[in-house]
Amino acid sequence: MNPDPASLENLRDIVTPPPVPWWPLAPGWWVLFIIMGLIAVLAVARCWRRWRANAYRRGALRALREADSVASVAEILKRAALMAASRTRVASLNGSAWVQWLAKTGGRSVPPTVSQLLTNGIYDESGSTNAGELAAFAAQWIRNHEIDDSDRGQADG
Repeated sequence: MNPDPASLENLRDIVTPPPVPWWPLAPGWWVLFIIMGLIAVLAVARCWRRWRANAYRRGALRALREADSVASVAEILKRAALMAASRTRVASLNGSAWVQWLAKTGGRSVPPTVSQLLTNGIYDESGSTNAGELAAFAAQWIRNHEIDDSDRGQADG
């Protein structure tokens, strides 16, 4: 060792500290993971509730594919409406009041031929050929209807 402090022989390599380990995690990471986990659980629960609440829509659309007459399409439409809204509000609707309620909750007007089929066509036993247009309207209504709180009422047992 050279006694001269300015000598290059006295230099040593730079010693770097060891890298910071990832484990164990800092408390902030644990809090973040817990919050993210809770958000994920809440999102899954919400999706599950929505999926279960829309089971009647899936069932009605499935039954609608097999419907072959105006009366069966009208029946499926009425059953879907009874599942969505208060039984006391929907069960008594018929004729033009039923068509107006469908227009109000479906978000669009009911075509005249569909209106005629819903008011008079269900009693026609000749098997109208316009069942396809009624089925298309019913499928659109089942997929897109929104029931407000005044129509929803209490759960009917």
